Amino acid sequence: VGCDRSKNLVDICGEKHFQAFVCDALSVPIRSGSCDACISIAVIHHFSTAERRLATIRELARLLRPGGTALIYVWAMEQEYKNQKSKYLKEKNGSKNKDKEMHAGTSQRPLSDQGPDNTSQNSAWSDQLLNDLKDENCGAKPVADFRLPVHTNRTSFHSQDLLVPWHLKGGTKKKEESVDTVLVQGDSKESQELSPVFHRYYHVFCEGELEAVCRSLDCVRVQKSYYDQGNWCVILEKL
Repeated sequence: VGCDRSKNLVDICGEKHFQAFVCDALSVPIRSGSCDACISIAVIHHFSTAERRLATIRELARLLRPGGTALIYVWAMEQEYKNQKSKYLKEKNGSKNKDKEMHAGTSQRPLSDQGPDNTSQNSAWSDQLLNDLKDENCGAKPVADFRLPVHTNRTSFHSQDLLVPWHLKGGTKKKEESVDTVLVQGDSKESQELSPVFHRYYHVFCEGELEAVCRSLDCVRVQKSYYDQGNWCVILEKL
């Protein structure tokens, strides 16, 4: 059984005859202790506070039966680990969009064609998240103002809390959605408007951070903690 915050992704599962439903990772409508195993891939790094990230792992543990296991993957701050670059850094985007610029507020930042996964319609845009963020070191630069930094794709991270631009190819923007647009600088003063750009919030995890959060729960035991291609990963066992 699968679940996701995105109705569009859940609909795709339904079309392929998989069992899936829409829900919030902080409150999963499944009976406690009813799962032999749970998998959380690329979910927890989208929660904007340490308290919410902990609550998500606690909810995951609630679903497990005693002796059940959970696998968690989150995006790592360290995209180069033990002198090895992750696939994310290696796969440089060679598209024409490398030369395009995105206008966000008063600044201009490079935009690449893709994000790190495929759920481009899930956006989390906020300029006021600073109040919820804590300085978690890891060599990351603190946020200098009330706007989160916008990440340049296929590059190393310089902040643990950031926004990742998503270039929505061929998409249409709903009236209530707040997005930037991609502009191509031309010879004339006018610029050609292209696809909308969504911004998703990420908290990238430092080495040991995910494991420490998991060990703070007395209902689980960390079986294994490891690094895998730009992700920090933990396998938990329900006590």
